[in-house]
Amino acid sequence: MDSGDSEITHNFPPYFKVYKDGRVERYRAFPCVDAGIDPTTGVQSKDVMISPETGVKARIFLPNINSPGQKLPLLVHYHGGAFCLGSAFGVMSKHFLASLVSQANIIAISVDYRLAPEHPLPIAYDDSWAGLQWVAAHFNGLGPEPWLNDHADLGRVFLAGESAGANIAHYVAVQAGATKLASIKIHGLLIVHPFFGAKEPDEMYKYMCPGSSGSDDDPKLNPAADPNLKNMAGDRVLVCVAEKDGLRNRGVAYYETLAKSEWDGHVEFYETSGEDHCFHMFRPDSEKVGPLIEKMIHFINNA
Repeated sequence: MDSGDSEITHNFPPYFKVYKDGRVERYRAFPCVDAGIDPTTGVQSKDVMISPETGVKARIFLPNINSPGQKLPLLVHYHGGAFCLGSAFGVMSKHFLASLVSQANIIAISVDYRLAPEHPLPIAYDDSWAGLQWVAAHFNGLGPEPWLNDHADLGRVFLAGESAGANIAHYVAVQAGATKLASIKIHGLLIVHPFFGAKEPDEMYKYMCPGSSGSDDDPKLNPAADPNLKNMAGDRVLVCVAEKDGLRNRGVAYYETLAKSEWDGHVEFYETSGEDHCFHMFRPDSEKVGPLIEKMIHFINNA
């Protein structure tokens, strides 16, 4: 390998580095797992194609169904990973969603949006919005996926995500409201340990999203700067933060922004003491995970 091939032009640890020849090398990989039956919960999962044109897929999680005509709330999930790591097919996503689906008695679909920097932002946002539109195509029971046709109540839809996925979930909800997506009813959002911007530019986000300032004048990074915030779909939002999370204050700011905005909904706040960013994904055996999951279940089932 010559010196040109090994020269690093952009370096963003602990996420990725880019070489002069355009190669991207990630500092860590998150293992994926095949779809199937989860032996702990009995939840079934399967992978579906969202868009043959882009290759974007999703994974659906289905709990035990007691009767053939039973319709359950649908959770549309967007995984975290700083827009450049992670997968809907990852071990962490499967563990979390299988547990939530089983306990809340809901269906979940996690959209495997394309990752930056190979696919620059806003591609991840566009893929995620396309995922919700694909879900909405099942409103009359004639969509391409039988599990959704037969068992998903599209009058009870929730959007959810953690970290970057929470940022995406918010974006998708705003898009749904601004475009008046009428074929489904979004009841609420679960915004968990969200990533949003600050006054100081985020250089990695700027690199991943050409044209963005990477700071709080970008509506994707600062909901308060978004004129469409007042149109956001969803009647309720649950904002979850963790006490030791470096992004905690951004979650608090998001909660406060919604509370004083013209958006006509109700926002709730939940903080986990003594825990760090996305602890429920990285350390699912933590004693603090149970109460967080219970809060999510209560939020969903009391819509």
